[in-house]
Amino acid sequence: MNISFYVLSESKAQDFLGFICQLTQTALNRSTQSLLILIDKQDALLSTLDEALWSHDATSFIPHQRLLDSNIGDGADTDTDTDTDTNHRENTAINPINSQSLAPVLLGSYMPADFKGIVLNTTIHPVNDFMAATNNAQPTRVLELIKPDANSVQEGRHKYKSYKQLGYELTHFKV
Repeated sequence: MNISFYVLSESKAQDFLGFICQLTQTALNRSTQSLLILIDKQDALLSTLDEALWSHDATSFIPHQRLLDSNIGDGADTDTDTDTDTNHRENTAINPINSQSLAPVLLGSYMPADFKGIVLNTTIHPVNDFMAATNNAQPTRVLELIKPDANSVQEGRHKYKSYKQLGYELTHFKV
């Protein structure tokens, strides 16, 4: 598996949502694989990124789905409607994950079973932690974002060591 670390400049970190949208669009343009954006469960980034992907480009949008946590079955449900109105969401059918029905971009706090695409990781955990908790997930590539602050740099070093111990191919880009 190829792991790419993107070390963000101060200006890219200030437009974090914009950079994620730009990287997502680039990944979609260069690959036919699905892209999963991993986000911590309680992170406000989920809602703001959901909005940003719909409005990033004035003439288009990035189609995506939010994965919802579930304690039923294998824990894999998707919300196919990004409307955040609670009453509407309660009346929206939620279907178990089916690889044929997924949008090209998924937003969530877990990795769906059998996922075999690209992962953009915004969490503090290495992706192999998510793989260990998932049936047959084998991402082909991981994109790690490192902001220019002490905590993010430290987390990035931890992830780098973890991936290196597993023998993954590591690259980094300063953006």
